[in-house]
Amino acid sequence: MLRIHFSAEDLGRIRLATGPDPAWEALLSLHVLGGPDIDVELRRWRTHVRTSIDTAARPLLHLVPPRGYSPDFLTPAEGTTDPEAAVDTILSTSHVRLRTDVATLGQQRRLPSWAAALASGLPAARRGLGTALRRYHRQALHPYWTQISASVDAERALRAKAFLAGGTDRLLSGLHPTVQWRAPVLQVSYPEDRDVHLQGRGLRLVPSYFCRGRPIALRDGALSPVLVYPVNRGIDSLRPGGAVGRASALDRLLGRTRAATLATIAEVENATGNEIARRLAISPASVSEHATVLRDAGLIHSLRVRNTMRHTLTPLGTELLDGRAARPSDTAEQGDADGAAGALAPSTR
Repeated sequence: MLRIHFSAEDLGRIRLATGPDPAWEALLSLHVLGGPDIDVELRRWRTHVRTSIDTAARPLLHLVPPRGYSPDFLTPAEGTTDPEAAVDTILSTSHVRLRTDVATLGQQRRLPSWAAALASGLPAARRGLGTALRRYHRQALHPYWTQISASVDAERALRAKAFLAGGTDRLLSGLHPTVQWRAPVLQVSYPEDRDVHLQGRGLRLVPSYFCRGRPIALRDGALSPVLVYPVNRGIDSLRPGGAVGRASALDRLLGRTRAATLATIAEVENATGNEIARRLAISPASVSEHATVLRDAGLIHSLRVRNTMRHTLTPLGTELLDGRAARPSDTAEQGDADGAAGALAPSTR
């Protein structure tokens, strides 16, 4: 059992990640890649990545075993939603932290010869780690990031709703079936017995697509406290592009260019009209027209910053693009649909 002890000050310092954390998704997806094939919805992803993983990324499989300890420095406690920033933070890890974490890993498994160079913080070893992380994210995560982000955003919306309805008690009590909130202690079903006293540091909550079974925390209690927990992935397999499997249906619903505009807004953070126009090879005036229709339908938000209009998806737009909004053919699975996505956008509940 993992017991996280809160003070009154800690309850006011609970933070929810603003999106999927690329460092945690990389580490936990590596667990899936090297572990038993038990996730039906991840089977296609796992098979594809295992058979095509870049040679430069393969060392990560030795650094991140599917069970037991994984180096804490691979998941910086402060977190970020930017993959490149995550890699930069990992590569800036102190020599002491590298040496400590690699030594801890070496206590449970035999390490390859290059691990000693990494533990020493040699520049070449750090560069090699950076290359491995970037290649892995580009191949194993980036093509699926739209669907991963949509699932995490859906969970964030549910947590926000819980907090508004019942404060921190409702927020913490509904995190996951393996979690119990017995104020002032959050109890998590865990493979080892451990107590974490927050002592005014607060707790960062990170919903994760690749987290399986139960939540996970950093081994080193001296680091900024974080609890990573599984999101509800729904019933769909992980596919490149998130909604690729339904692209033709979405094209018929919205029109090909308008559907592509919606997908581009999902891929590009705070997308501008010029950026969308460049990616789709259409005129800015056409982008403006499509954005107006999407905005009027409640699928996107648009915000003018100086002379530039920036667009983001609404929860309803995310549901539609990710294929989770209720459809007439879903009647046999309506209960699951309601639980996974039906309560995400106030205008549709």
